[in-house]
Amino acid sequence: MNNLKKVGLTALAGALVSVSANAAELTVTGGASIGFTGEEKVTTGNGWSMNDGLTFAATQELDNGFTVTATQIIDSSDGAAGAIMDTRILKIDMGDTGTLTFSGTGGSSVLNAIDDVTPTAYEESWDVVTSASAIPGGTGGDNMFHYTTSSLMDGVALSASYTPSGTGMIESSSDYGVAYTGIEGLTIGAAAGENNAVVAGSLDITNMYVKYAMDAFTVGYQATESDSEVADADKDFTAMGISYAVSEEMSVSINSSTIDYEDSSLSDQDSTGLSVSYVMGSMTLKAAHNTVDNIAGSSDADRSAYDLSLAFAF
Repeated sequence: MNNLKKVGLTALAGALVSVSANAAELTVTGGASIGFTGEEKVTTGNGWSMNDGLTFAATQELDNGFTVTATQIIDSSDGAAGAIMDTRILKIDMGDTGTLTFSGTGGSSVLNAIDDVTPTAYEESWDVVTSASAIPGGTGGDNMFHYTTSSLMDGVALSASYTPSGTGMIESSSDYGVAYTGIEGLTIGAAAGENNAVVAGSLDITNMYVKYAMDAFTVGYQATESDSEVADADKDFTAMGISYAVSEEMSVSINSSTIDYEDSSLSDQDSTGLSVSYVMGSMTLKAAHNTVDNIAGSSDADRSAYDLSLAFAF
């Protein structure tokens, strides 16, 4: 009987060791925010809103040195019928070989991730105002691949993404980009690719930007060209921004942008935005006031809007 007990305990101990050796590191983070928006010349209804979400991540280092992380974000926001699986991502960090990410949902292409990177304390200049034309960007969504590496040359990061064809997208989309950070405070980047997920035709997009941080100031400039297969549908986007860190807790910024339409019947959309953010521990208070002239190219559509947000991280 004693021998049987010893055998049983030895087997149990072996099983526990095996489970412990393969246990992933689990983390849960989250946040919640209350927002209020308002806009002139538009009936917006109830301006109050709420967003909240939980991020679950499991990380495991493999025997070959690779690190695998599975992330799921459960997001619940106004207008949604319950919680939504907002993002599902599998990331494989292969060390010097680079990092491969597969996004089941909530993915972003190289171009989409850098649509407007001019420094701002809160929102971009063209945001907040309803019906304003968005920046021509890359694809984003479900079941797509993204690859990055920074081991080929000091200060240089390369990236590429691929979105397979699917519903409403006859051809696949792909893009690639490069960013240089070899000089302290300076970031220079460029990206190019195709977006075949648009309703009509496809887009060839190029994007270039530069940012420089010096002490409390950060300035940036960006230019994007979007060439469409549809006649008179090309767009050129330019943006500038400057942010100032008043203190470790508070930042302010001013941004401007212009969308130039190939269609001569449309006027340039000009946007200006002011933003401020204040951080106190796990609480962040942000505000933005944006003005857009010639909304979506319409010469008689000028409006301003504001957005306030109080967010808590936990």
